Amino acid sequence: MNLLRAANLRNLLAFAILSGALLPSLALAKTSDRDQPMTLDSDASDCNQAEANSKCVFSGNVVITQGTLEIRADRAEIVRRNSDIDQVVLTGKQATMKQQMDDGTMMNARADRIVFEPNKDLLTLTGNFKIESPRGSNSGQKMVYNMGTGQMQSGGDGTRVRTVIQPKTPAKGSN
Repeated sequence: MNLLRAANLRNLLAFAILSGALLPSLALAKTSDRDQPMTLDSDASDCNQAEANSKCVFSGNVVITQGTLEIRADRAEIVRRNSDIDQVVLTGKQATMKQQMDDGTMMNARADRIVFEPNKDLLTLTGNFKIESPRGSNSGQKMVYNMGTGQMQSGGDGTRVRTVIQPKTPAKGSN
């Protein structure tokens, strides 16, 4: 019985390590960033703050910062429903995101279009996306990441997906 338990524990541990390596650290984003003020800079903005269901559009050299999170895009569209942010759409060639993780490492992401739906905990990257962290990278044409469950889906649309998993420790002789 102890042998079976040990084998199951090893399999579970191996699965957890592999799953953690495949996910490009999005779930480990600096949690304290959510409690920081958000700043949006752009060349122009068009917002309607008076209505519960409204849209704000920021265009031209858009830079959004919140704690260690930095987003750059040509355009940012923020849709509010019932006074809550329902969707954020970032576009550009390419829109970029970088953020420090709770462990101090950096995560970088880029795509032609990044859609964040906070009420669904969904982040969708389309158009030549790439996510990089010290743990590895994932790239392709479309990725949907559920930040609540950790589920990541890439490809399935006839295009290829590339995942690179970095070794836990660097190979001897590499710098």
